[in-house]
Amino acid sequence: MDTVFRVILRLVLLVAGLVFAASLALMVLVLLAFWGLRTVWARLTGQPVTPFVMRVDPRGGFNRMYRGASSAQPANEPGPSEPVRRRQIADVTDVEVKEPRQ
Repeated sequence: MDTVFRVILRLVLLVAGLVFAASLALMVLVLLAFWGLRTVWARLTGQPVTPFVMRVDPRGGFNRMYRGASSAQPANEPGPSEPVRRRQIADVTDVEVKEPRQ
């Protein structure tokens, strides 16, 4: 019974892998067909053939986080609905130093 289950599991995983590979190949073919039609249309209309370009500004993520950090409140300050509580210096206790055991 264990052998049958293993064979069925392997067949199911094989079929799932084949379906994934076929769908990935189909997606690539659709993109290539779209790109080819776009190229043919550009040549027929006399426009320059431009490649697909993803314009990514590497500074964009840094600037977004930098602006977000400047507008956020610091972690040690209470929010607008929290009462302001200040710790008094007398609340701080010193730690007594102990020698390690031998």
